[in-house]
Amino acid sequence: MDETHRILKGKYPAKAHAAKVVNYLKSKVPNVNGVIYLEGQKTRMIEDNDEEIPFRQRRYFYYLSGCNVPDCYLAYNIEKSHLTLFIPPIEPDSVIWSGLPLSPNEALKIYDVDDVRSSAEVNTYLAAKDSGAGDVWAIQEQVSDHITFLNFEKKNLTLLKDAIEECRVTKDEYEIALIRKANSISTIAHTAVLKAAKTAKNERELEAVFIERCIANGAREQAYHPIVASGENGATLHYGKNADDLEGQSNLLLDAGGEYNCYTSDITRTFPINGKFTEESQQIYHIVMKMQEGCIEMLKAGVLWDDVHAHAHEVAIEGLLNIGILKGNKVDIFKNRTSVAFFPHGLGHYLGMDTHDTGGHANYKDTDSMYKYLRVRGNLPAGSVITVEPGIYFCKFIIEPYLKDPVHKEFIDKEILDRYWYVGGVRIEDNILVTEGGSENLTTAPKELNDVLAIINS
Repeated sequence: MDETHRILKGKYPAKAHAAKVVNYLKSKVPNVNGVIYLEGQKTRMIEDNDEEIPFRQRRYFYYLSGCNVPDCYLAYNIEKSHLTLFIPPIEPDSVIWSGLPLSPNEALKIYDVDDVRSSAEVNTYLAAKDSGAGDVWAIQEQVSDHITFLNFEKKNLTLLKDAIEECRVTKDEYEIALIRKANSISTIAHTAVLKAAKTAKNERELEAVFIERCIANGAREQAYHPIVASGENGATLHYGKNADDLEGQSNLLLDAGGEYNCYTSDITRTFPINGKFTEESQQIYHIVMKMQEGCIEMLKAGVLWDDVHAHAHEVAIEGLLNIGILKGNKVDIFKNRTSVAFFPHGLGHYLGMDTHDTGGHANYKDTDSMYKYLRVRGNLPAGSVITVEPGIYFCKFIIEPYLKDPVHKEFIDKEILDRYWYVGGVRIEDNILVTEGGSENLTTAPKELNDVLAIINS
């Protein structure tokens, strides 16, 4: 049994997360007391239809419960450190269709909670004197109309959301194991796509290969809609059509990750569909690899993410100067932000229960084009998991205004640039655990060029 499997044999640490959230609340409100109250996602129906919308558990609820069942509730008594989970009762009319629901005894064995009750008892619990009275901490617009907080002196519907979002930034060993497992499954799927690339006729065939391998290996859900972009489609960052023919296209950008027990992976690989890169594509691939390698080397607790992102641009500028797409002084190119034409997005984002996980404090109002779309601002703490996903793209809609700008056009050689439009985009993305002294790459999907080509041509 490997270490990841050993860790995941245990219970999701819901009570430790509850205690962590309480400590955050105490940092803002020293005399915090009362009850934390959260609701899971409800069963919802498709509009004008009698089918259910695919279920996705609320992440705030899951963080304090580990329960991926719809129509549940939880209450955490702060003074007693006592966590109660409320699950749906048996409804005889639904048993014939859906079978028996989870029982309280079964739930106690599965989840890290102190008590399990029927969801019909939520208001009774909240009204009881031994619930702790004091204050109730909940999330605005995530409290059902039938729930009453009359027993509590005050209700705070703002701070709890912030507390959970900040606590989610640093992961414990169980969460890291879940992300590692999601990455492991996604590696199988990415490798299967490489093997299928030469014979596939259409982007959607490769999307199907990826999703099938994820489901077969335990990741029933995708962390996000896969991006399967051939040729110039790779210049669209969140391309979603996944339906174009592969004939005549040089490269494929595959940005896809499976989700395992509500924890995500987010992996991007770019490769030649026929098993051999063109000269231009290989040049760009090597630049992006160098961007990623340099950025990963910088990672350790306390590093300023802005600096890591800036380093990616510096490496990109150096590489694009070497192949002639950019010209002039590299300091001036960086100062004028001309490289944003080719690398317009942020270097990465926190990863966890959400692909773009919480706590990044992005500033989309930043007037500096280099940092405007950076999803994480500030210093990275040990225990955070962040994506490192540099890329170089040849998107005409983005680049052509730079070619008309009196400042930027002096730094771009259009004649050389015209040889690269077909490359589309090259992005390489891994999921990195930040540690005190450095980092650990949780992503094992092949990316070294010789390894990638060997799989495609096997």
